[in-house]
Amino acid sequence: MNFWRDQKVVVTGGAGFLGKAVVNELQQRGCSRIFVPRQKNYDLCDAKAIDRLLKKIHPDMIIHLAAVVGGIGANRENPGKFFYENLMMGVQLMEHARLAGIQKFVAVGTICAYPKFTPVPFKEKDLWNGYPEETNAPYGLAKKMLLVQAQAYRQQYGFNAIYLLPVNLYGPGDNFSPDSSHVIPALIKKCIDAKNNHEPAITVWGTGKPTREFLYVDDAARAIVLAAERYDQNEPVNIGNGAEISIKDLVGLIAKMTGFKGKINWDHSKPDGQPRRCLDVKRAQREFDFRAKIPLMQGLRKTIKWYSAHLSALRNS
Repeated sequence: MNFWRDQKVVVTGGAGFLGKAVVNELQQRGCSRIFVPRQKNYDLCDAKAIDRLLKKIHPDMIIHLAAVVGGIGANRENPGKFFYENLMMGVQLMEHARLAGIQKFVAVGTICAYPKFTPVPFKEKDLWNGYPEETNAPYGLAKKMLLVQAQAYRQQYGFNAIYLLPVNLYGPGDNFSPDSSHVIPALIKKCIDAKNNHEPAITVWGTGKPTREFLYVDDAARAIVLAAERYDQNEPVNIGNGAEISIKDLVGLIAKMTGFKGKINWDHSKPDGQPRRCLDVKRAQREFDFRAKIPLMQGLRKTIKWYSAHLSALRNS
């Protein structure tokens, strides 16, 4: 509480899904001086806008969450946009933070930075042992460059930048858009919409064989804030819970929890993405005492309840 009381923090992407949870976690820990730059006022792809932001706010710390993100479909349709905007935001922001004398920079990366065929559980030391899964590679590599930059800046300039690797996130307030959502909100929407419209079946991409690890958004926010407070080292850190579930089992679970009893069709013409995803989370436990608290079943119930309660508003948005 004493640490955060005197900190002035810029949270990029602070109005987004994860960002709102991080801002709330900061406030819970006593941080009252939080600034969330909005894109309409501060385009982080524009170096002049970044310079203007830092001169106005003079923050002690930057937590960089802003990103252009989406599921497999969005990544396939926008590889250039996802690469360019994510790279330019992060690289320029870190450089200007260094020039401005910012005390700490927290770069939040992505599990998509890992090689396609990484031994499970993913260990941070395996991050460079291959090329990322092709559909996510432009996004994953753009975010991965922040690790290179953070380590280079620490070596040359003594700049305190850390790099975190969260798994797939989910929870209330997630993006449920069919064009850009990730797997859990997409499946919840499919099942509830099909049930409400009395549709006999839903179609899901791929084969159902891949596995994924999912982290509830409030757990992710707590991990990021703990790392911001306690971690000042060179090495990247996985953020997750260390448990995986197959997409097939996940679909069955969400169908049951939403009350959808129709048929599930698998579209094998669509990509599966990375074969398996599951993190080794020992470093986060050791370095800043992070352990996930919300199990998948509980998190899914909360997310389904939120989506059901906000269904009308989401349809009209």
